[in-house]
Amino acid sequence: TATRRSLELTKTLTEARTGSLLHAVDKTRTAAGARLLATRISAPVTDRKVIEGRLDLVSWFLRNDATSSDIVALLNGTPDIERCLSRLAASRGGPRDLLAICRALVIGKDISMRLLLQGIDNNAPDIVSLANDARCAASLADSLMPALADEMPLLARDGNFIRAGYHSALDEIRQMRDESRHLIVALQADYAAQTGVSSLKIKHNNVLGYHIEVRSLHGDKLMADPQFIHRQTTAQAVRFTTTELAEMEKQMASASDRALAYELKIFDELVAIILARSSELEQTALALAALDVATASAKLASEFYYCRPIMADDTRFIVLGGRHPVVEQALGDSTPFIANDCNLKDSVHLWLLTGPNMAGKSTFLRQNAHIAILAQAGLFVPAERAEIGIVDRLFSRVGASDDLARGRSTFMVEMVETATILNQSTNKSLVILDEIGRGTATWDGLAIAWACLEYLHNVIGCRALFATHYHELTSLTVRLSGLTCHAMQVKEWQGDIVFLHEVSEGAADKSYGVHVAKLAGLPPSVIKRASYLLAKMETGALSDRNIDGLLPLFAPPLPEPQASDEGPSALESMIEKINPDSLSPREALALIYELKALDAKS
Repeated sequence: TATRRSLELTKTLTEARTGSLLHAVDKTRTAAGARLLATRISAPVTDRKVIEGRLDLVSWFLRNDATSSDIVALLNGTPDIERCLSRLAASRGGPRDLLAICRALVIGKDISMRLLLQGIDNNAPDIVSLANDARCAASLADSLMPALADEMPLLARDGNFIRAGYHSALDEIRQMRDESRHLIVALQADYAAQTGVSSLKIKHNNVLGYHIEVRSLHGDKLMADPQFIHRQTTAQAVRFTTTELAEMEKQMASASDRALAYELKIFDELVAIILARSSELEQTALALAALDVATASAKLASEFYYCRPIMADDTRFIVLGGRHPVVEQALGDSTPFIANDCNLKDSVHLWLLTGPNMAGKSTFLRQNAHIAILAQAGLFVPAERAEIGIVDRLFSRVGASDDLARGRSTFMVEMVETATILNQSTNKSLVILDEIGRGTATWDGLAIAWACLEYLHNVIGCRALFATHYHELTSLTVRLSGLTCHAMQVKEWQGDIVFLHEVSEGAADKSYGVHVAKLAGLPPSVIKRASYLLAKMETGALSDRNIDGLLPLFAPPLPEPQASDEGPSALESMIEKINPDSLSPREALALIYELKALDAKS
């Protein structure tokens, strides 16, 4: 969980999807495809055969761009079979779920035909399997489609979702119901002729049901006729009913209820047919989702120049021109991403990365973790070339935060996560560690980082990227044969630093913390004082014995200078006597020299 959170696989640290790895690589067109991609990124596989099969699919669609475009167009907006099926199984589905399944099955059959007509080569055997799965339940659509109307209500109880001509008994009841409506129209014309009120209408509402309505000025005429029974009077109209109208309404209600009962019965029969073939429907849903992920991955690789990773059973991790997928897209076309190499192998399996903050250490660590995850999820990776030995477990400890609910400080959280990594990783794992030991005193933190580095090298022997500000650790390369030092490159320019975001072999000469503090906007007086103290520390002039006397940053402010009782100085008296408006240029120049000489004496 800590690794998924720190690497921001499916959502960022702020719980947003935008900015996560999933958001950067998701080009899917269906909801099922998006869920499958999220699952693969959250839980990459370690079976090399499965990984190669997924990569073969992506490669096949890259080679067959026209077919890929056709399938993407068909998948766009394809209904979600899994969700429809789960609602029907839980008795919460409706007529629209039936129609959605039918449409998805028709699309699956069409996609299958396009794939098989393309001609499948031996480099993508899974294509045949997916094509067959995509149409395995196609005959179900032939059974369902004749029963379903073109326009479907949300709920089954709303009725009118069975197509006319599908069920003869239902058609007869509907005919009786519709004929009653025609009789209502005829009855309205008869009543209008009897009363001589041409504006007489037969209407319906949920309170009165069917009723006769006339304007108020005609109300007395109907009141005098005994066949009209008064029901309601409003400001604008008077409403009546008759025995004949009530009987007709009863017959219509009965016909409508019987028609709805028939439709609900047919609906249950259709749902039973669908559930009986749920396994085939799940196969089709999974095949369509897998095709969606494969075509989306091919589009991603083509658009952003991703490469196919070479998977191996050893412990190599060789990435040439690796890039961070999220940061690269965030920069856009205006600012190119600086690509970097990473070469971990048996002889040198541990990199110690140094460099200032903001130089890109965490980005470099995360991008290599992302490349490993994408590769074992079966996707192409953002690099020029990648050779990756199967990673059995990936651990990442990047960033720090406290856990107040469990009573854990930032340092405690860091140590718990580090303990988990050291106890559970193996020689085939990939470990990403960023600034271990920074949450405590300098010597404690250095000792912990030192011991962790030795443990990773001597005991576990796994591939690891270890970023630190403790430059003392670089001396361990003499004792640890599998350790090599690398640094983020920066350039100093007129008192400032320029981050090059390049990784090169060697150790950083310093951390440039004061320069970063200046970029952050600390007050100039603080930056000046920090630079002075840093120079003292680097030359050894500042030690534990005299540090208190040289750190007056938090001392009380100096007292304001008090006015002297000795009167004005000679310089002040001379300035007081000057009348600028009366001076010629030559006199002004001579006066400046006099003031300068007087100031030098004082």
